Amino acid sequence: MKIGIHSRSMDPSKSAYILNIVKEIALRENVETWLSAELIEYITSSLPSESLPTHIPFVGYDDLGPIDILVSIGGDGTLLHSLTMVRERHIPILGINAGRLGFLATTSKDKVKTAVDALLNGYYTIEQRSMIALESNIDVFDGLNFGLNEFTILKRDTSSMIQVNTYLDGEYLNSYWSDGLIVSTPTGSTGYSLSVGGPVVMPNTGNFIIAPVCPHNLNVRPLVVSDSSVISFQIEGRSRNFLVSLDSRSKKVDDTVKLAVRKCPFYANLVKFNEDNFLSTLRLKLNWGIDARN
Repeated sequence: MKIGIHSRSMDPSKSAYILNIVKEIALRENVETWLSAELIEYITSSLPSESLPTHIPFVGYDDLGPIDILVSIGGDGTLLHSLTMVRERHIPILGINAGRLGFLATTSKDKVKTAVDALLNGYYTIEQRSMIALESNIDVFDGLNFGLNEFTILKRDTSSMIQVNTYLDGEYLNSYWSDGLIVSTPTGSTGYSLSVGGPVVMPNTGNFIIAPVCPHNLNVRPLVVSDSSVISFQIEGRSRNFLVSLDSRSKKVDDTVKLAVRKCPFYANLVKFNEDNFLSTLRLKLNWGIDARN
């Protein structure tokens, strides 16, 4: 099995832990290990006296063709970055949590050995997560026009709000007077969308969530629509420049840019083990059911 491993620079105190995970995978029989350039740089700079196991280096998308599975070590941000390397190749991604919350990178550090055993023995399933794709009249994100969590439009300064005129399949929906607007996937419903009052949506439902950020009109609430819809925008404001983002990648645009989002034509394939369950993750990560009174 050809296993790619990716991580990004983090706290140097975590480098020994990450190196141990690399060794746990690389020293197994019948495993060909591929390490990302960022991971190699992080380990060698943090632990100069340590040596990496035998590996093949890779940089990104163009190198990943032979890989069977990509292991992402870090938090959810690292897993989202891994998706920008995989793109439409449909390579399954296993997220090992070396960060904090970890809604996507759900394998904890105390279960790494068990996870590797299950991975090499085929005791896992692939969960397809739908993504969102941006269409625009210019290439805003250098070809990486998709996101797993959300697409957002935000004002750039701290003064006046913006007006986001929003259309659903070409039909006028609403003008959102706010600091911005989020269009979230079901996966992203536990992220930025949740923080502005959006609902939690089960991962396998075919929906988008449209949620305003700090709306001027308090009766404007988040809206759940079908992910077969095309959602388009026309932005107005005192400033002609705005921020748009896909997951953690953001760019400045002006009001001449035409923007629309739809369901991405390919999926994110996430490795799931038998004990992984979205409902238990909700209870664990959001502390559902925990009450100081009982």
